[in-house]
Amino acid sequence: MSKNLLTIIYLVIMIGSVVGVDFAFLRHHFGLRLIVNIAMVIAFLLVYLFIIKRL
Repeated sequence: MSKNLLTIIYLVIMIGSVVGVDFAFLRHHFGLRLIVNIAMVIAFLLVYLFIIKRL
């Protein structure tokens, strides 16, 4: 699998996860939703940098 395709799939999974958590659990909590979204993006970024980038 090419590196670009893997990156695109990873980004789609990240966006889907963030949007899914927003709609399922945090619809009416703006501050908490912002904090959780930032934490999820940081977690996905760390996984990408330490695991996927090395493939």
